[in-house]
Amino acid sequence: MFSGIIARTAKVRTAETTGGALVIVIPTGWPDLDLGESIAVNGVCLTVTEMDEAGTARFFLSPETLDRSNLGRLITGSRVNLERSVALTDRLSGHMVQGHVDGKARLAAVTPDGDARRLEFDLPAGLARYCVEKGSISLNGISLTINSIEPAPDGARIGITIIPHTWDNTNLSAAGIGDEINVEVDVIAKYVEALCKPYPAP
Repeated sequence: MFSGIIARTAKVRTAETTGGALVIVIPTGWPDLDLGESIAVNGVCLTVTEMDEAGTARFFLSPETLDRSNLGRLITGSRVNLERSVALTDRLSGHMVQGHVDGKARLAAVTPDGDARRLEFDLPAGLARYCVEKGSISLNGISLTINSIEPAPDGARIGITIIPHTWDNTNLSAAGIGDEINVEVDVIAKYVEALCKPYPAP
């Protein structure tokens, strides 16, 4: 479990395709990593399969992960958002983020908003139904608040305000118009939807 508060960014050292999967190596900067530990990379929960004393970690990305997320586009030098899993004693400064990416949005617009920036993203219909104004969403692993949501031909367009700290300390500042962004909707909305469905007849 994560909170969507990005601890740092790092650049991918190597990215190698193997048998339809992808193996990446990232210098996380955390020398106390444990084998099998979960790290959120652009919001995707990945398992540390190898590491060294400096905190450089190896991750195996399955075809399912590559299909659901934007991690299949990673190359050597790509900048990624990193977050370690939360402990039960941590402050939940963001919201409950599982690291289970639901799909991808596309960056549609970036406009100045004083010292902040307003970003707009196009969401597919399958994800838009879980979003509400002032609700939480995870984009590339960042816990963010939806400021606006409007219908769009293929789903919805959401508006997000990015403060200067978030802009400077995550990889959203490197995203271009049309780029795919990982989306994880609020898991509570998905549970509510499932519970509201009628039970099958006995």
